[in-house]
Amino acid sequence: MKRTVIGLLVAGIALAGAGTANADESTPAPVTLSSEQVKKICEQRIPRAEERVNRLTQRINGGPDVLGSTENLKKRAEEARKAGRTEQAERLETRAGWRAGHIDKLNKAKERLAKFKTEHCGYLGGGK
Repeated sequence: MKRTVIGLLVAGIALAGAGTANADESTPAPVTLSSEQVKKICEQRIPRAEERVNRLTQRINGGPDVLGSTENLKKRAEEARKAGRTEQAERLETRAGWRAGHIDKLNKAKERLAKFKTEHCGYLGGGK
């Protein structure tokens, strides 16, 4: 799973424009987006990001026959342990735990995308 891609997508959406300089460095500078940038984000970037988040969530939550799912990794770890390959089994179990931990991150990304859509895409006429 490429969490960097998800992070970049969400960060790109949040920081799509150049902010203005702020004398008080303790508060972040506001991000200014042109209407063309907002339109592009709402029509192109957000749907692609939502599709990717949904696809990754389905894959992680998939059953034992879904390649890359948590259940698939656990099944492979169990098979490796039965075959006496304990190191491989431990690696697969670690990956399964790591992968399951990404569901919270994906849900938060989905919330940020929905928040951006609600706040910025509604005025485009059907962008919600």
